Amino acid sequence: MSTDTAPREEHDFYPTPAEVTRAFLAYEGNRLRELGSVWEPACGDGAMKREIEAFGLSCVASDLIDRGCQGAEIRSFYDFSITMAPAIVTNPPYCEINARDGRGRWLEHALSMGAQYVAFFLNADWPYAAGLSELLARNPISRVYGCRWKVDFTGKGSPPQRNAWFIWDRAWLGEETAFRLMDRQDARQGALL
Repeated sequence: MSTDTAPREEHDFYPTPAEVTRAFLAYEGNRLRELGSVWEPACGDGAMKREIEAFGLSCVASDLIDRGCQGAEIRSFYDFSITMAPAIVTNPPYCEINARDGRGRWLEHALSMGAQYVAFFLNADWPYAAGLSELLARNPISRVYGCRWKVDFTGKGSPPQRNAWFIWDRAWLGEETAFRLMDRQDARQGALL
């Protein structure tokens, strides 16, 4: 249980632990290779970008704030009108994706730019918010990968929430959202990567 009582970081900067991206790539890496390149539009210090590139994928990056990610374009996500890559993979700022404050606008914008594939790492409860019902009815989720472990973003203990990867894939042919659980060990088994 987290003992952290500090207020949220300004601009919702919480670097994504490497294990989260590695586990995701163990499941979705082949699909991303089909698409050819990835855009990480909330790159922060480059934590996710480094893992994507280590997996052998080309990754362009951007962020609103310069946090030291090498080669990142410092620019608001909303300033882009066309996607920088066919796949968008990110841990978006929660204030821009939640139902209360963000009204899911990061998802709306990502899909409006013509992305073929969007993967967001979010609180597992995210799609249950009533304020997102119309958005998700228009843009059904293709696949969900729930984490069986609690992700520690701060180094101060695991939070009480669960997290999951939510994926919108224009090539998805399933009639219903596919759901799968990811184990932390997926990220630690080198043979999978």
